[in-house]
Amino acid sequence: MPDNFVPEITSPLRQKMVLVPEVIHQKASGIKVYGKLIKSLVFTTDIALIRNTNAHAVLAVYPFTPQPVITHALMMAADIPVFCGVGGGLTQGKRVVNLALDAEFSGAMGVVVNAPTANDIIKKIRATIDIPIVVTIVSEKEDIKGRVEAGATILNISGAQKTPDLVKRVKDICPDIPIIATGGPTEETILKTIEAGANAISYTPPTNAEIFSEIMDKYRKERE
Repeated sequence: MPDNFVPEITSPLRQKMVLVPEVIHQKASGIKVYGKLIKSLVFTTDIALIRNTNAHAVLAVYPFTPQPVITHALMMAADIPVFCGVGGGLTQGKRVVNLALDAEFSGAMGVVVNAPTANDIIKKIRATIDIPIVVTIVSEKEDIKGRVEAGATILNISGAQKTPDLVKRVKDICPDIPIIATGGPTEETILKTIEAGANAISYTPPTNAEIFSEIMDKYRKERE
């Protein structure tokens, strides 16, 4: 038996899983948060997906005003660490700070703020909570050094096709800052992002509807 053999346990009812691309777990260095090594984050708020994935953590950011009831539901259902969105785009000011504190009290491993969040708000969050602050970066024109100085613990790079270049830019400015980045649609783009300096990769899974479509097609064929 090889030294790197890893026993795997599954069951008849838990075989349908959303698996992140293996290259992430093979090549990414990961980010160790409170002793837990995180290389992959599934980008979703779908509880069913969260309960059926091999990702190391959840990046729970959504395009609506953050609500504590959503945070509480995610924390109750998730069996892996959750990095929870607390606003910074539509939601600003003291409300962001309060949402971040509520997320910490609910059990979040970290909070995520959107790109428009002002540095003074990041400073207030840092002075209020103990868990990591993940700040989203979408352009090389952003005040990257200022974000880190304000209290960002991790940077979340989301630059579409330019993500690898943006990761390199961030590493040039702040070489020690941990980076989560979107990996793109293929193993090749994921590997390119990791080689650029990303420590962990966020993976966008297929939707519930897409997965169900495959299952329903199978059921139909079995009955033809």
